[in-house]
Amino acid sequence: MSEEALKNLKKDAAKKKRIASEWASQLHDLVEDRLPAGFAEPPDMAQSTYDACKAWAEAEAAYQAAQQ
Repeated sequence: MSEEALKNLKKDAAKKKRIASEWASQLHDLVEDRLPAGFAEPPDMAQSTYDACKAWAEAEAAYQAAQQ
């Protein structure tokens, strides 16, 4: 794999990690600030957080595999 392709995989994994962290932060803020009044929000927010974390894990796995 070329250095450029490897760099792109690393960049993609970093971007997805940032997005996952942002979703996790929003979920944390929900718990800290808006519950119990925002009781209807957690299912959708949790799913989005899960999806973002899964996308990061897949991108990180692809990057790690490409390094070897």
